[in-house]
Amino acid sequence: MRRMVCLCFLLVITMVFPEAFAAPIDVDAVASARKKTKRKRKSRKTKAKRTKKRKTRVRQPVDVPVDVGLGPSFLQVSGPVQDQQNWHYGVKLSLAAVIDQALIESQKHRVPKKYRKHVKKVGEVRFRPGPIALVPDALFISPPTGSNSGLYGANWRVVSVGASLMRRPTLSFSTGLNLTYAYLTQSDALPATHFLRPGIDLAARFELPLSQSWLISFGWTSLFCPPQKLGGTLTEMGELNESIWHIGQAFAQIHYRFPYRVRL
Repeated sequence: MRRMVCLCFLLVITMVFPEAFAAPIDVDAVASARKKTKRKRKSRKTKAKRTKKRKTRVRQPVDVPVDVGLGPSFLQVSGPVQDQQNWHYGVKLSLAAVIDQALIESQKHRVPKKYRKHVKKVGEVRFRPGPIALVPDALFISPPTGSNSGLYGANWRVVSVGASLMRRPTLSFSTGLNLTYAYLTQSDALPATHFLRPGIDLAARFELPLSQSWLISFGWTSLFCPPQKLGGTLTEMGELNESIWHIGQAFAQIHYRFPYRVRL
């Protein structure tokens, strides 16, 4: 009974005077905890502001030059085809977005400072995005003459790299990976042939600007492929004197450049 009374007395005292039984407060710990809370709140606000800025950043319109070129080409197909007819004919095409120094200079504020000195050394970059890459860079349109064979087909320059030795006018050299299809019609001396081969080319081009929008260019391309035997299947290899293994192409083009607006 005494124990119950004592317990009730202690309970009443703790309810009336709770401070008497509370643990001592560490003032420094409370202050540091408050500082940490304030820092967390500030960092959250800063992150929220940055996120808002990123979300509200609007893409700016930029005029990117697009180059369209067209002109005749003259083909030499090494081997028996050239022995029969020295030159065949075609069309040289050009379609690409052009990133030149004028465009780079207008957008240099978007380039990190540590890369700006390297970007200034870039002369011109031609880019063929998306469906444009499906457009061939050369067409073979050479009907048969007399008893000679005709040649029809197309070449796709899939990817290429190059360098310029001169600017305005431009003298450039390049190499690239190609895919070529050609159909050689039957003649008295040559069998009908479906030619399909990957290849590597070496090209030289001289480009002369006539104005800001109009240019002309001249050049030569040598395309080297694994030899395919005339009259054989697509997988059949042959000796050089009985196969198609090299296609040389001299060309001239007139180019027109116009701005195409995109958002970057």
